Amino acid sequence: MTGNLVRTLFPLLAGAMLSNLLPTANADEPLVFISAFAAGDKGSIQAFLVETKTGSLKPVQQTTGVEHPFFLALSRDKKFLYSIHAKNFGGKENEQIAAYQIEGRTGQLKLLNRQSALGTAACSLDVDATGKTVLVANYSSGSVASLPVKADGSLGEAASFVQHAGSSVNAARQKEPHAHCIVVSPDNRFVFAADLGLDQVLSYRLDAKSSKLTPNDPPFAKSPAGAGPRHLTFHPNGKQVYVINELSNSVTVFDYDAKAGSLTETQTISTVPADFKGTSHCADLKITPNGRFLYGTNRGHDSIAVYRIGDDGRLTLIGIEPSLGKGPQNLAIMPGGELLLCANMPGNNVVAFRIDSQTGSLKSVGEPVAITSPSCIMVLP
Repeated sequence: MTGNLVRTLFPLLAGAMLSNLLPTANADEPLVFISAFAAGDKGSIQAFLVETKTGSLKPVQQTTGVEHPFFLALSRDKKFLYSIHAKNFGGKENEQIAAYQIEGRTGQLKLLNRQSALGTAACSLDVDATGKTVLVANYSSGSVASLPVKADGSLGEAASFVQHAGSSVNAARQKEPHAHCIVVSPDNRFVFAADLGLDQVLSYRLDAKSSKLTPNDPPFAKSPAGAGPRHLTFHPNGKQVYVINELSNSVTVFDYDAKAGSLTETQTISTVPADFKGTSHCADLKITPNGRFLYGTNRGHDSIAVYRIGDDGRLTLIGIEPSLGKGPQNLAIMPGGELLLCANMPGNNVVAFRIDSQTGSLKSVGEPVAITSPSCIMVLP
């Protein structure tokens, strides 16, 4: 009887002891996942606890077996993480999307399955509000697709696929479509895809039950010729959409008609100093949770442009700060809006900046964290 009791209780006690030894996030230490964009064993998704008071990042877990995880997306219920996976990123074979279950708040990830992205150089993911659809944008092949999510968080085969077509004015970069970003609207009725090759932000209707996309009417909004729209984000109030343009080093502001799913351009503003003559290409943009400030990255100028957002949604440039690393690729803002993290991908580091709540200005805090080719930062609030 005693022996049976020991054999029953020991695994449970050992599991509890192991769980207590693993670092876990608390309210003052959000958990972030950062992808290392590399092949083989160097490719990984690393988890860190962020000390918001000091800006320090403490490594807690590393998930390997994921190659070239260029972009990450988090389900709204915070239970599942989705990642790009590719042995040869941008090659002849289609990329895959990997589905992971998040094991509590320890940073551990459990691989559920992988499905084809139906395109090459898959570079952007989003999850709809119901958690039942994952969307992907494929840069090299210029396409988008939607995949249903099963009850356990794993992915089914694509429910819809749309091949973009056309070109724009930049002969070197815009000979063909290059879908670079895909984002679900706040009300979950529409999906928007920024296509660098077409100078368009395409609009799709999303059927949340079937996970299918259909072109909206109007089907797209035009960006300035040669701008090369790369990433987009909604203002927290849902009334504006901001698009950062890779080729023209600028941000375009659109008013958003939520009923029609349509965009109307109201402003385009530079991300680099007026006297800058070098080569630079924008990458990412993020807005503070209170909707007051917007930040955009310049790769080449290696800086972060800081804007104040007016009541009408228009931007005023208030500063351009060094990113403290080469090629700022991706940004993330902590839920409280007090810290901004910047992933300098070719610079192999992640830098934390304190956000001044009154002015929006940035000040680096803590020490830069060395990470191999950090390409995407995803915050688990």
